[in-house]
Amino acid sequence: MTSPVLALRRAILDRAEEDAELISLMGGTLRLHDESPRAATPVYAVFGDVTAQDWSTDTDRGHEQNLSIVVWGEKGSVRDALTVAERFSDILDDTSLALDGHRLINLRVTEFASARDKDSQLSRVTLRLRAVTEVF
Repeated sequence: MTSPVLALRRAILDRAEEDAELISLMGGTLRLHDESPRAATPVYAVFGDVTAQDWSTDTDRGHEQNLSIVVWGEKGSVRDALTVAERFSDILDDTSLALDGHRLINLRVTEFASARDKDSQLSRVTLRLRAVTEVF
């Protein structure tokens, strides 16, 4: 059985790969990674922190996941990062995704947060999501 975290990440990747507007905003290729690629130039996104807690009922095993996608943008401008984060929100909020070994009950965007990285001065937009999944 695939972990609920990995199943959801794969489904998010699959959905993002289908979205021509998101790919265009990212420079012509989907740039969503598990970790920041070395020497990458913005705009790109990485899967951020995630927690998965038991959300089981008497009859079904399930998980509540709180996860983030972090979008990195150029120094001095948060516009590109915000635009990409908003597109991720548009394609993921309250959508139906097919997960390997799990059923997605709901997926909601819960927060946007924008900040400037103090070391690199790159802009950063964090998109936080909440998902509930059941094992099938």
